[in-house]
Amino acid sequence: MKSALVVGGLVVVATVAVAGVSAVTQVVSQDQAADQARAMSANVTCNASLGPVTSGPPGSGKNDAEKLKEDQRANVALIIQIGKERQLPPLAWQIAIQAGMTESGLRNLNHGDRDSLGMFQMRPSMGWGSPAQVVDPHYSINKFYDVLIKVPNWEQQRPGESAQDVERSAFPDRYHKWEPMAAHLIGNVGLVPDPTGCGQGTGLLLAAPTEGAGKAIEWAMGQLGKPYQWGALTTHQNSFDCSSLMLQAYRSVGIALPRVSRQQYRAGAMLPVDQAQPGDLLFWAYDRSNPATIHHVAMYIGDGKIVEAQQTGVPVHVRPVRFNERGLMAQAVRPGV
Repeated sequence: MKSALVVGGLVVVATVAVAGVSAVTQVVSQDQAADQARAMSANVTCNASLGPVTSGPPGSGKNDAEKLKEDQRANVALIIQIGKERQLPPLAWQIAIQAGMTESGLRNLNHGDRDSLGMFQMRPSMGWGSPAQVVDPHYSINKFYDVLIKVPNWEQQRPGESAQDVERSAFPDRYHKWEPMAAHLIGNVGLVPDPTGCGQGTGLLLAAPTEGAGKAIEWAMGQLGKPYQWGALTTHQNSFDCSSLMLQAYRSVGIALPRVSRQQYRAGAMLPVDQAQPGDLLFWAYDRSNPATIHHVAMYIGDGKIVEAQQTGVPVHVRPVRFNERGLMAQAVRPGV
């Protein structure tokens, strides 16, 4: 097995050199498009930097929405109605839907943890209002929006992050689970198919990969054949784990990434994984609907291939990737954007 692995590694190194040069050439040639995209985004009011408004498997939002009961859908309609009356953008409605679904299943509960009540499980003892007020959907929705619009930069965050800023949950990642469903409901109930205001997906407003991405690929390719080591230090290049390889590759071009793969998932603009370009990061999770279960990250280098530090006993290598393979998150991440 060991000799076969070495031979395989040599074959990979020999064949991917061309792919690496091709990828670098591709991203460098996109610099002009990136500059154009940035110029366009300066004149457009939207949330293009957020990427797509849904992060689940295709169809998951529609499937979850179809399971809602009449009272739940009525509360969705009220969230959207009040959001429109207050002239808040559709992104605010999405945040409220995700928060309400996470806290109560979009039901107006008369019970909860400690003195938590209502759709958003607001606590009278924490200044959210009287018990009678927080179980009144009109009051609780308006109160949620009152707090949301005071959150710094809430319009530049993923919806689940803003929901957490309002709710202050001990489980911050759980709000992301309902992003696909909330996005679907905004289109289906609110008749607004694009909550970011930038057209479907990210389109041309998401800055293209730059020369920096090409150089990050080049740096990662320079580590081929080096051993995998879990928890590898980021101060040397003798060995790598998955996230340290990504961190050092982008650090070499002046872009800082967090240390672990779960955190790196939040470190750039998101886009559909099947639209990934060279330099974008791809992520694998045990549960694709829950970013907290992400356990692996790799760099897309183009031509249907990734460079990665995969596991103990397997050196840094390049392999083909399928965008529908098991565990692959529906979003890729573009660092530095």
